[in-house]
Amino acid sequence: MTGGDNSHSITHVIFDMDGLLLDTERFYSVVQEKILSRYGKKFEWSLKAKMMGKKALEAGQILVKELGLEGVTTPEEFIAERETMLEVMFPDTELMPGAERLIRHLYANGVPMAVATSSHKHHFELKTTKHGELFGLMHHVVVGDDPAVTKGKPAPDIFLTAFDRFQEPSLKTENVLVFEDAPTGVGAAIAAQMPVVMVPDSNLDKSLQQGANQILSSLLEFDPTFWGLPAFKA
Repeated sequence: MTGGDNSHSITHVIFDMDGLLLDTERFYSVVQEKILSRYGKKFEWSLKAKMMGKKALEAGQILVKELGLEGVTTPEEFIAERETMLEVMFPDTELMPGAERLIRHLYANGVPMAVATSSHKHHFELKTTKHGELFGLMHHVVVGDDPAVTKGKPAPDIFLTAFDRFQEPSLKTENVLVFEDAPTGVGAAIAAQMPVVMVPDSNLDKSLQQGANQILSSLLEFDPTFWGLPAFKA
């Protein structure tokens, strides 16, 4: 665990979803490796890091450009094939370690929570098929195809939209703690002027694990008291 400035008084929380609350990133890797093998290409972690947290089409554009697949496939074609394969897998999505404990703890202690995910509404519903009751504890959810979210991460739009929908005029961004796993998401939180806890995949290059106020290897490591939140019960 690396710590940062814990002088903020945290009253609200915003969670990213994929790779942070839900173990979906492995699905993306499996599917993209399968598609790219047809073109004799490999899906490396350095590329995955650039795509994480992006809206689907943006991620497709990055992949096609980085792998020199222009003229072979389009971002739209790649994403369409990827989505067809993923939709079969998403309903089996499991929670990441520590996610349920943290959400239930914050809810029990009256801490308002939101989800801000680049996933579109349809995919959000598929991914949370087995976890509807838990996600129902959120004050609200902002999805990637929400009309208010004109720019994807690392732009701050999605976090600022989630902030606004708490509908508390006196709330300040510095009092809202963001949880993220992706570099683009950390950048978005910083741009939104919100403190951020990063829980990166262990495969993510250390040079990309920068900028967050705190870096954890798992949500199981999170200590609420570090941020002035109520302690877990023993």
